[in-house]
Amino acid sequence: MNKDQVKGRVKEAAGKIKEVTGKVVGNKKMEVDGKIEKNVGKVQSVVGDTRQDLKKHR
Repeated sequence: MNKDQVKGRVKEAAGKIKEVTGKVVGNKKMEVDGKIEKNVGKVQSVVGDTRQDLKKHR
């Protein structure tokens, strides 16, 4: 597992927590910020997965 995969998954989890918290307390800005953070984390994880796949195929 490379650093992009780890950081992406951590960011994705933190974003999900923030999104759910925002939804529960009725804070739309927090909810939206959480969704954005979650999606940024997903992208970073995919980049890390792709890098690892490319490394395996060399």
